[in-house]
Amino acid sequence: MSFINFKLMIDNFGFVLTGLPYTLGIAGLSFVTGLTLGLFLALMRRSKSFFLQTLVQAYVSIMRGVPMIVVLFMLYFALPYFGIQLPALLCAYIGFSTVSSAYISEIFRSSIAAIDAGQWEAARALGLPQRIIVQKVILPQAIRVAIPPLGNVVVDMIKSSSLAAMITVPDIFQNARIVGGREWDYMSMYILVAFIYWSLCILFERFQNYLEKRLILE
Repeated sequence: MSFINFKLMIDNFGFVLTGLPYTLGIAGLSFVTGLTLGLFLALMRRSKSFFLQTLVQAYVSIMRGVPMIVVLFMLYFALPYFGIQLPALLCAYIGFSTVSSAYISEIFRSSIAAIDAGQWEAARALGLPQRIIVQKVILPQAIRVAIPPLGNVVVDMIKSSSLAAMITVPDIFQNARIVGGREWDYMSMYILVAFIYWSLCILFERFQNYLEKRLILE
């Protein structure tokens, strides 16, 4: 008996790929939402309000400290106890967006902190309002600094999106599980899905390298 059933992998490759829009959709949309929320949280963290700083710190601590699978299970399985029933895909989107926003906020916070203090002082000396200083002077430089770690977040989200299968989202991992259970050959299907995830990450890493060369090395 062969350890890997290549025929099974080839025959079901198309079916597994039907889950690709879910995999990329969850990772992509959640990242965009997390990026927006993360930037907002990072700016709130710089607020002079002790209450806002404490609130953001607590949020970031919780979201970074709780495993993603627990967040997904709470959204999909626990909320119905409170009379709230959300679709699995929406639970995945909310879960990945909120958790990623915590990590992204820390990336933006450190990137903003990495900008030389002289940039702030020079902009203030010109009489520019705080909003314009952040929007036109600080953020463009901070984003360049943030690109490499943000790329790591995207790669991690592509891989972690497989956890959405645990709440019945029909992504590529869920489809591989279906075939594996039907054919009693999980190993072959898991190897196939591992190759697909690896390929996706390689493609994005090349795109990330392109961005770094264009935005950082110029």
